[in-house]
Amino acid sequence: MRASLRAKAIAICDDKIAKKGDAVGISFYAFFANKNDDSDLLMEAAEWWIKTHRLNHFEKALKVREMIKSGE
Repeated sequence: MRASLRAKAIAICDDKIAKKGDAVGISFYAFFANKNDDSDLLMEAAEWWIKTHRLNHFEKALKVREMIKSGE
């Protein structure tokens, strides 16, 4: 996952956790606007989420943030 997407995803996870607590769930779609304006980036996130890590549609934001920070 490219550095810019990692930074954006971590910031979004941080925001969700701050607003809704440690148990909040998140989907990789949260990292994007409600329109497909960068299909390559969307596919990169989808591949990391679905193919590489086989995550469920919704996962705990805390778990996702820690995975991204650790470089997984």
